[in-house]
Amino acid sequence: MYVPAHFAGDEQAVQELLAKHGAADLVTMTADGLLATMLPFVHDRERNVLLGHLARNNEQWQQPIVGDALVIMRGPDAYVSPAWYASKQEHGRVVPTWNYITAHVYGTMTVYDDPAWVENVVRRLSELHESGRPEPWSVDDAPAKYVSGQLRAIVGVEIAIKRIEAKFKLSQNRPEADIDGVIGGLQGDGEEQLADAVAEHRP
Repeated sequence: MYVPAHFAGDEQAVQELLAKHGAADLVTMTADGLLATMLPFVHDRERNVLLGHLARNNEQWQQPIVGDALVIMRGPDAYVSPAWYASKQEHGRVVPTWNYITAHVYGTMTVYDDPAWVENVVRRLSELHESGRPEPWSVDDAPAKYVSGQLRAIVGVEIAIKRIEAKFKLSQNRPEADIDGVIGGLQGDGEEQLADAVAEHRP
């Protein structure tokens, strides 16, 4: 991934993205070409791995992988209008762009066709996304027989991380007044999360 120096994320920002990303794209190369599946992951920071699961009927886990797997993670993203820039009024030499946070995570993928292993991942994923809710759902809320059947329909995947390329493109290359305009414009469009990120990462 092309990452100019002013758009590079520091270690803390990258770790926060790994911990709080939305669904990601798992991409693998096979002898027949590329395969991709969108799915959520849990980042186990201590072991430096990503944990998730695929449907048993999904051919991606059944096809031998050529090289490393790629997981494309995303933070907030949105269109940036040049009308928001103060410099538009000064000289007009401005164009539209897109602000975003993303990380390309490369690593070795291992498949686990083991109900106990998969159940642990399902519980961790559920806890990650339910923990902040007023009435969090738990795997134990569902009948044990039903859960057992659901677990048989999926397989686990683990990505042992080798390297991460992260890009935090948040108007860091713009003058202060333009950044103020971007923050205000994003807030006006309801993109509060991205506006906060632009403010947090301003030079």
